[in-house]
Amino acid sequence: MADTYDASHITVLEGLQPVRERPAMYIGSTDTRGLHHLVYEVVDNSIDEALAGYCTRIWVMMNSNGSITVEDNGRGIPVDAMEKNGKSALEVVLTVLHAGGKFDKESYQVSGGLHGVGVSVVNALSAWLDARVYRDGNIYDMRFSQGKTIAPCSSREETLAELRSRYQKWYGRMPVIADAPEGHGSEGERSLFLRQFQKELTGTSISFSPDSTIFETTTFDYDVLAHRLRELAFLNAGLAIRIKDDRPGEGTHETYCYEGGLSEFVTYLAEGEDCLSPVPISISRKDPENKFELEVAIQYTTGYDEKIFSYVNSVNTREGGTHLEGFRSAITRAINAMARRNGLIKENSQITLRGEDVREGMISVVSVKMANPQFEGQTKMRLGNSNVKGITDSLVYAALSEYFDENPKVLQIIVEKALSAARAREAARHARELARRKGALESAGLPGKLADCSERSPEKSEIYIVEGDSAGGSAKQGRDRKFQAILPLRGKILNVEKAAEHQILKNVEIQTLVSAIGTGIGENFDIDRARYHSIVIMTDADVDGSHIRTLLLTFFHKWMPKLIDAQYIYIAKPPLFSLTKGKQERYAYSEEEMKSALAEMGEKGVSVKRYKGLGEMNAQQLWDTTMNPEKRIFKKVRIEDAMEATEIFKTLMGKDVEARKEFIKRHAREVTNLDI
Repeated sequence: MADTYDASHITVLEGLQPVRERPAMYIGSTDTRGLHHLVYEVVDNSIDEALAGYCTRIWVMMNSNGSITVEDNGRGIPVDAMEKNGKSALEVVLTVLHAGGKFDKESYQVSGGLHGVGVSVVNALSAWLDARVYRDGNIYDMRFSQGKTIAPCSSREETLAELRSRYQKWYGRMPVIADAPEGHGSEGERSLFLRQFQKELTGTSISFSPDSTIFETTTFDYDVLAHRLRELAFLNAGLAIRIKDDRPGEGTHETYCYEGGLSEFVTYLAEGEDCLSPVPISISRKDPENKFELEVAIQYTTGYDEKIFSYVNSVNTREGGTHLEGFRSAITRAINAMARRNGLIKENSQITLRGEDVREGMISVVSVKMANPQFEGQTKMRLGNSNVKGITDSLVYAALSEYFDENPKVLQIIVEKALSAARAREAARHARELARRKGALESAGLPGKLADCSERSPEKSEIYIVEGDSAGGSAKQGRDRKFQAILPLRGKILNVEKAAEHQILKNVEIQTLVSAIGTGIGENFDIDRARYHSIVIMTDADVDGSHIRTLLLTFFHKWMPKLIDAQYIYIAKPPLFSLTKGKQERYAYSEEEMKSALAEMGEKGVSVKRYKGLGEMNAQQLWDTTMNPEKRIFKKVRIEDAMEATEIFKTLMGKDVEARKEFIKRHAREVTNLDI
């Protein structure tokens, strides 16, 4: 380290170099999440064109060379020179942070990409990026490498062949000339038509290849991209979004376009559920004074879960915000008021339905489009505009009151469901009080089967949730007693996807689990009371072990999701094989690793053992392979997409058997370590 610190030590990073130096500051991470975020940033520009009313189609191509192309039929990024620096606007947008049309309220009334760093960040983190703009009947091209311009903006007139190809691609047909024989027109007439409308056929195409020196992987996942694109199509009614995978051996393609918008979105989310009404409740309202548009779709089911997904300008606000607070407040007020007005709850009744009662079994999507959204943080997960709560509350309350006036039978069904939820809530409260009196859910009365650690700092403490007494015995003997606690569970816990809270609280294994962790459950959950910040699921590497692991993950996802958000949940990965040759012993965690180790050790005289359960390992082996912090392999459990996670748990653990069979058929080939 230098003895002096003066001006010579100050470094100024030029252009997009700060992005390459600290990519996680701009896209969150450099793992697969950050990789896919690049695509979302480019697509969001096209979505903003659609929100402005200029784009009706978006294409996402996964190219054979591993690159991505995003193309739209919007206005096309401007290419004329800017007065301040004489550079093409296209070059500035792609090479300067916080440059773009989103800050000009004349160009975009509504935008998700308000930070203005999107496409320039993609450019900075790409090995190469090609931009093509269609404007004024011309094609404008630029090429970049790692954020730097390597081919300046050039223009040429679009050939008739190129124009025909693009029209065919964008509209799925050649132009129809109404007054021509059979309505199709001659070749010359179609060519004339294309030339006449050439200046109106505008758009932007961005192709890029992520920089392998930046990202841990540069392989895009079709399913991840398709899920987000389908979500965007739902949120923007009538917008067609197509994804095509041209990589070797793939060829998959899909087009998403939903004229019904959020109503179709909620219907999709409710697939496999028993719905209480044939069609969702649909709300669409505007507040011109505040330049605010609101869309809501609601469907009630016979289930117990509340599933609400909220968006601002097509941005998924996973942590909610003021728009979600306003919606929740309005729906509680409206149902209580309309229930009393219609005599479903007597005026002198002491019953007041709570928010959790009226939202039980509700699947809803809340989408607002507004100028100047104030997101909390670069990740845009929570809306912070204080005035939005009141606006949303008043619009939703008025719309629901009007709807229930016109649909009293739907109101009756919802109120009956909410009253049933209120009774179940009271039953659960009594069950909790009884459980507390018995000491089952309080950390003061720890379960007898828990082998606790001596460490009292939660940050340094680990608890292993182990399948059965046999594995539990080995784990207790092999652990480091200072910081590792062991909790063996007997058999399989209750499938909480199908059970109400008062049923869950009666389950002995769940009582034991909640008591050991110390946070409480449901409305009494307090993450600050967590006794361990590393909660490790350690089950056998067989079908039963996988099922137990899934049941535990379902429980944490539904009743203790904040443990997952805090990244306290881990999955231990024990070895599948041990290879012994004389005094030499090695472990392998997959079939491929075993074959490789076998070849290295020499196949003659090597004894290979396949572990079917943790109980087959002695204490030392379990410590060496699965519990020793210096050698073990853990998988951290985190949720990248709350909606997708909810759908998967519902499919795997819910009531719809056919949906589960279809899921298993679709993903059967992806299973590599199935032990039947």
